[in-house]
Amino acid sequence: MLFDRHKNHLPSSEEALKGRAEPEFPVPARHTVLGNPLAGPYPEGLAVADFGLGCFWGAERKFWQAPGVWTTLVGYQGGHTPHPTYEEVCSGLTGHTEAVRVVYDPSATSYEALLKLFWESHDPTQGFRQGNDVGTQYRSAVHTHSDGQQRQAETSRAAYQSVLTASGYGTITTEILPAGPFYPAEPYHQQYLDKNPAGYCGIGGTGVSCPVGVAKAEG
Repeated sequence: MLFDRHKNHLPSSEEALKGRAEPEFPVPARHTVLGNPLAGPYPEGLAVADFGLGCFWGAERKFWQAPGVWTTLVGYQGGHTPHPTYEEVCSGLTGHTEAVRVVYDPSATSYEALLKLFWESHDPTQGFRQGNDVGTQYRSAVHTHSDGQQRQAETSRAAYQSVLTASGYGTITTEILPAGPFYPAEPYHQQYLDKNPAGYCGIGGTGVSCPVGVAKAEG
């Protein structure tokens, strides 16, 4: 019963695990598909976007396949525990969601295009779950890096809600908030589905298209 509660309850900072001052593992040097560095600082002119849309294995692949994306890495975001491990995040006692950091070239793609891919790649109405994956770490989230990203994310959420409602879906539960610390996940999680092509992927959208051109391209 206690385990079930942690799957459906975000801990307060007082309830969360204490974590650690330094990470327990290194970040791999380069992306196994794109060949570029995973960790920043990134080259001038690139932009960063952070998304949570369920299990980050399949979510990361969605983004590294997108035009204009320079690198991706998976990690933990939106919680309280510094430098958590995968096991700690899965316990429900850190408050983090599984997230994908997307580093992209704004001259080759747009934040709006990434938002469209985000909305269409999962069901954002499911709360603390995504398909058969249940737990607070699977919640839908957009963590923004500028006022422009915040406005575009909120505008796109409203637009997608309209078409989802018309298609019989419920209320979007996606949290949209300024990005806090992003803690990279363990090396074996990075580009997992490139290393394990037959590996598990729980990502699946609603089949409802997100309206294009609903927000001014800024971010």
